[in-house]
Amino acid sequence: MFISLFYIYDIQFADMKIVFLDASTIGEDISLSPIASLGELTCWPNSTPQEALDRVKDADVLIINKIKVTPELMDAAPNLKLICEAATGVNNIDLDSAASRNIPVKNVAAYSTESVVQVTFMHILNLLCKAPLYDSKVKSGAYSRCGIFTDVSAPFPELAGKKMGIVGMGNIGHRVAEVASAFGMKVSYFSTSGTSHCSDYPSLGIEQLLGESDIVSIHAPLNNATSGLIGSERLKLMKKSAILVNMGRGGIVDEAALARAIDEGSIAGAGLDVFSTEPLPQDNPLLLVAHPERLSLTPHTGWASVEARQRLVEGIAGNIRSYLQSL
Repeated sequence: MFISLFYIYDIQFADMKIVFLDASTIGEDISLSPIASLGELTCWPNSTPQEALDRVKDADVLIINKIKVTPELMDAAPNLKLICEAATGVNNIDLDSAASRNIPVKNVAAYSTESVVQVTFMHILNLLCKAPLYDSKVKSGAYSRCGIFTDVSAPFPELAGKKMGIVGMGNIGHRVAEVASAFGMKVSYFSTSGTSHCSDYPSLGIEQLLGESDIVSIHAPLNNATSGLIGSERLKLMKKSAILVNMGRGGIVDEAALARAIDEGSIAGAGLDVFSTEPLPQDNPLLLVAHPERLSLTPHTGWASVEARQRLVEGIAGNIRSYLQSL
């Protein structure tokens, strides 16, 4: 009985047309077979807005990561039944227009938590422990020539006893808090929604959190409450010894103001995985700072461990499967 039900299911939906408009974001090392098993999968590495209009015309299911899903795009897909976000955030999709057309939108939550937390602390440790500087000293031969067994020319602090301020206490923020606590840090957080739902750690206002924290780590979505949350005036509240890490969205931090703060030494450094425009334009102020050693930058890869991308594909497939089974 179990086998025959799946046989009927496969026959019924074998002609389901699934279109992935920016499949290169998943990477060639990750198999899309869980999705392909559910219908006829067509993958495009990337799509311009104009290309997307033509490529969705026969789509029953649309998968996108950062492609904008506009009313115009939905109108170009008369058979569209389901939109699958290959991420957690859905700010690239016009949700009201999808709802008015009775097209459900499904995302994949919490698939990248461990990956983002790991990269968060990579940035923190790179900046505080001066890892690139010490690595270059050994590889350049400077250490071999120094005449003593150690180099203490660039002092670094311990995390234990320092204050970690987290902006956004969702799944990722809470896991960052747990790891910070394991390092012996004192954790507090700012609720971007205004609801201090987490009782495990103290909730502070944004100004107090910025003023007290040795490390500020952002793990919040971009919305009306967070857009431009940390600009020039709020950066001035931070300690000169503090570092800022943004793993949320680029528009939360004023990048020009951050570049000035870095060069003026009003904060010690910053680690960023997200930017207001991606990929990062070459004239972005962060690429023009006089002290690049105070920055640790990654190209929006915090979410993208091998395991996280595998979970993402399984999650997308699960969303499509759930939709089909609901018919």
